[in-house]
Amino acid sequence: MSKSFVSVVFAAVLFTACADQPDPLDPFQRSADVVEAEPSPIVTVSAAGTELFFWPYTSAAIDGPESDPINLVFPNRDPREIRESLLSLDGNRTAFGMPNAAPFNCIWKDAVGGAQVTFTRETGWSGSVIQLECGDYAPMRFHIRMFSAGTSTIANVHFEVIVPGTNQHEVLSWELAEQLIKVDFVRSGLVSSITQTQQINPAPTFRTINPLIYNSLPASLRALIGGPGIANDGRASVITLARAPEAEHMVAKREFVITFNQIIPKPFCATGPFDYLLVQGPVNVEQTVTVTPSGNYMSHYRATGTLDLTPVNPLTRQPVGETYSARVKDIYRSLITDHVTLTSELQLQALMPPSAPFSGSLHASLHVGPGGSDVTTVEVRCN
Repeated sequence: MSKSFVSVVFAAVLFTACADQPDPLDPFQRSADVVEAEPSPIVTVSAAGTELFFWPYTSAAIDGPESDPINLVFPNRDPREIRESLLSLDGNRTAFGMPNAAPFNCIWKDAVGGAQVTFTRETGWSGSVIQLECGDYAPMRFHIRMFSAGTSTIANVHFEVIVPGTNQHEVLSWELAEQLIKVDFVRSGLVSSITQTQQINPAPTFRTINPLIYNSLPASLRALIGGPGIANDGRASVITLARAPEAEHMVAKREFVITFNQIIPKPFCATGPFDYLLVQGPVNVEQTVTVTPSGNYMSHYRATGTLDLTPVNPLTRQPVGETYSARVKDIYRSLITDHVTLTSELQLQALMPPSAPFSGSLHASLHVGPGGSDVTTVEVRCN
């Protein structure tokens, strides 16, 4: 997961990453980002008789910095068709040289993941309306975010590992995940061709694996992924499907718990650069995915919890203050029909009790939908 604007603030508030700190002397801060102009660069990809014009990255905010590289293009196919194609597969990839062991024998399912956006001239700003994972939320998974590009789909897929004691994932490889996707579409029997675009984003690497995470990986995994720079050939695989399976009516529900146990910088309302917290406690996650008989796709998840926060000295890791609490909530919705695509995420956090001198609250939202309603907002209030 990338670190910019709304997602960084939320990741930090769920006490897993460090965001830019607001001015502690300003008791109320608010910012909003509503953007109409297209980002740069815009690349052109011609495939299967269609031309696509898009920004070759994802971002966690409208007009935000680059997060992940676009590395998949599905001409003339809707994200729902890509989803159905992957969900129809088993986890046996041994015929393609992959071991019958995790994570390579994984099965695709709908994923819980933070919302991201990209830009196409066909749709303007577009949200990650469908997300899938191969593997489980923890410890490792392949994760794909799909974006509508008119009648086509563009996507990013990556291989990632959970950061222990948090809800954050660290990307380990773009290329390994792209290879697995190509293997899976060959296995599906639906492909008419797989080609590559010209170079559309940086090569030979894009971003770097956190050294603390990279050095903790098994040597065999480090040898497989390379690094610590994340290998990227700068090209997207163009996967053209001769046909796609019909979406099946379904309702799928899942629940799981994320257990926090990590020391991080105080995410907002900090009094200085050495304001660190030990964050502990459970966050409950509930997800429901529905495909209607007419093929409409709807996904909704909610993450809620009350966490214990203990001020600590980041050098000695010893407590320097009394434990207090934070209430956190994340609500994510996405919808795709033949006529409408919508993605929204709302994060609410409050440091408790409200009367305490260290307390504050944060409200962050991302909304990408029809009618020029694309907006990113962040509000911070500090006592």
